[in-house]
Amino acid sequence: MRKPRAIIVDDVVDMAATVANELEAARFEAEVFDNGAAALERFAQEPADLVITDLRMKNVDGLDVLSGIKRIDPTVPVIVMTAFGGIDSAVEAMRRGAFHYVTKPFEMETLRALAERACRERALSNENAQLRRTLRANASAQQLLGQSPPMRQLRALIERVAGAASSVLISGETGTGKELVALALHADSSRADKPFVAVNCAALPEQLLESELFGHARGAFTGALQSRRGLFVEADEGTMFLDEIGDLPLTLQGKLLRVLQSGEVRPVGSEQSRRVDVRCVAATHKDLGDLVGKGLFREDLFFRLDVLRVAVPALRERADDIPMLVEHFLRKSLDGASRSVLSGFEPEALDFLTACDWPGNVRQLENLVERLVVTASAPRATLADVQLALGPVRDSDPIAPLLQRPLTLEDLETRYISAILKRVGGSKLKAAEILGVDPSTLYRREKPRG
Repeated sequence: MRKPRAIIVDDVVDMAATVANELEAARFEAEVFDNGAAALERFAQEPADLVITDLRMKNVDGLDVLSGIKRIDPTVPVIVMTAFGGIDSAVEAMRRGAFHYVTKPFEMETLRALAERACRERALSNENAQLRRTLRANASAQQLLGQSPPMRQLRALIERVAGAASSVLISGETGTGKELVALALHADSSRADKPFVAVNCAALPEQLLESELFGHARGAFTGALQSRRGLFVEADEGTMFLDEIGDLPLTLQGKLLRVLQSGEVRPVGSEQSRRVDVRCVAATHKDLGDLVGKGLFREDLFFRLDVLRVAVPALRERADDIPMLVEHFLRKSLDGASRSVLSGFEPEALDFLTACDWPGNVRQLENLVERLVVTASAPRATLADVQLALGPVRDSDPIAPLLQRPLTLEDLETRYISAILKRVGGSKLKAAEILGVDPSTLYRREKPRG
């Protein structure tokens, strides 16, 4: 079992060493610092379970240490000790989040008991917080709704892939639910009781994203007033989800590759690295292989990420799930809209929704249902209501994509029949019905030509 780690800060080194010896006798790992700035820098690079700091120190005093620790990790207990007892300083320390306040001279047994209690309470708090995160992850994973063949295949693939330690690349169009797939992979893995940390690589400018991912040292750049750990450290022992990985700047791709290869993270502006144990799950709506060919994505990073591949089907590829999804989103939206009169959809409205192309996929469908919950004036949404709420429907030309890479008629026929069979779970009777041919035609195609 890992020993709890404590940082002791006191500019009187003998005092700090005495406290460290007492804690080590109580099976702590203790590290001593004679100034607050060095302690904060070290804490940002290597987390501790407890901090004990003197109040009166030059430059960075105990209250500064307390505030800095709480900015980096609000859950870490800080005990403040001082020879200058007074109600004002005690109140200020507690206001800033101190676990306890002790006045010198004090009994070492008292400090030891406080340290043990602080670590017990933090462990219990972290356990409860992780339980809540696990429950949220499981609830999110259960939102992979649908009984169509593509969704059954997706859930079966997630079940097989979740237990592996390798990196996963999730591909799929915008709005298909790639983060839900990542949450499902985490919830079904051995890391389920550890952090799930997500970041959108397209949402932040390059410098901010680098600091967000890898952390930074104090003074690393203008505005870096305090050290920051970074999300890879936050995800230690858990899962790191890198959404829209195709938008990661080239300069950061090399740094990400080094983290994945070495298992070590070096904050911006720091000369020290920290080992992390993180499973990387990345997602993209772009063709990373195409980006590699254009020189926009590193080939070595692509191969590092693309160990296990999970493709999320577009909504139009699982249109049979749309009625179920509509019902789910309707119940979800009605929970927060007590004044809504909507209770369902007319059959022709559902038929229309099932036939739509859905370029925004499940997210677009959810937004539509939420919009109707707010705007509906009758208990059941009609076809006209749905068409008005949806707006102009994009006319999709199924032939246009094929013209970018022309196929022979024989190849086109073979691939289309294969896609239809996959959509209906291999049933030749259902596929023949969709294709408008006799089932015997599909059986004959299976026979070797001679």
